Amino acid sequence: MKKKIVMALLTCAISAACLAGCAGSADQTETAPAPQTEVTEEPEQSVEAPEEPDQETLDQEKADEVAALIDAIYVQERTDATDEQCKAAKDAWDALTDAQKELVEGENADPDYFGRDTGDAKLDDPRNADDIGENEILVVSFGTSFNDSRVKDIKGIEDAIAESYPDYSVRRAFTAQIIINHVQARDSEAIDNVDQALKRAADNGVKNLVVQPTHLMHGAEYDELMDALSEYGDTFDSVVVAEPLLGSVGNDAGVINEDKKAVAIAVVSEAAKEAGFDDIDAAKEAGVALVLMGHGTAHEAKVSYSQMQTMMQILGYDNVFIGTVEGEPEETACEAVMEAVSEAGYKKVILRPLMVVAGDHANNDMAGEDDDSWVNVFKASGKFESVDTQISGLGRIDDIQALYVSHLKDVIR
Repeated sequence: MKKKIVMALLTCAISAACLAGCAGSADQTETAPAPQTEVTEEPEQSVEAPEEPDQETLDQEKADEVAALIDAIYVQERTDATDEQCKAAKDAWDALTDAQKELVEGENADPDYFGRDTGDAKLDDPRNADDIGENEILVVSFGTSFNDSRVKDIKGIEDAIAESYPDYSVRRAFTAQIIINHVQARDSEAIDNVDQALKRAADNGVKNLVVQPTHLMHGAEYDELMDALSEYGDTFDSVVVAEPLLGSVGNDAGVINEDKKAVAIAVVSEAAKEAGFDDIDAAKEAGVALVLMGHGTAHEAKVSYSQMQTMMQILGYDNVFIGTVEGEPEETACEAVMEAVSEAGYKKVILRPLMVVAGDHANNDMAGEDDDSWVNVFKASGKFESVDTQISGLGRIDDIQALYVSHLKDVIR
């Protein structure tokens, strides 16, 4: 009995030990830490903000936008969008700062397009009114964006014609759409091109149309005018065209006419007077040469310039020389004329335009600040003691205005 009790106690002790061991293993399993996995943190990606353009870049972008708008209206063709384009270009220009305006540079655009002061456009009369009546004189000019010159030269001719022919309504047309757009955009002055003027005449019931070109000669502009008129052949009862300033062309340099004589006398007399001399002979005695700069042309009418040089010689104006911007004819190129003046022994020079209007060519090509302007080329040659300029168009001379009136008289009668 005693032995059974001992065995029972041993069995209980072993069971208790087993239970304790199992319990200890369970506790260890539950509390053992989970295996650690090493986590590598990725570096934060920094997102850079786009770089803001500097002020210089912004200024140039604004200036380039305006340059593109100016180039868009620097064209010889009018479209349905022209009026809006002119306004857009001026509005964009007005929105620029002074510094931005100086940066405007395009194929034809520059700060002078809107920024140059050429006088008060309000003094001009575009002569684009309706209520024309049955009789009209349409004065057709190449045109100019120089306001003062437009008033003195073109308007001067138109006013003289209007005074001489009160029974006719005098209207204006320009052949250069580039100039029309420039004046419209900058000064809000609308000038008709030839097609607009002819349509205006037709719409107003004009019966007798007289056309007076203010062009110097029968050149390309004159030919284009005649082509435009041919499209209105049946619109009016009568259409007559007066001679341009220098009259008929002729075949060679020796052919001259009374128109060329009248122009030569008028411009030379005016130039001498403006320079402070009694006449051109007094200027010659003082060693002064007068160089008259025309435009020049590849058209066959370029012989007119050679004829004008012949006319000067016939009149005894040995100190008067004819040149052209384009250098056509060849003997009228700047270098050729400069050499001729120097070889003739003259040490003083006066440059003056042989153009109806003292516009861009007179102000820039002849008297401009660039190194290749005529005044600076003559000065840089070192051949002359003095080189002066007269920026005056033919159109403001009374005798030239009278010559246009005389041309009209020939066709109106």
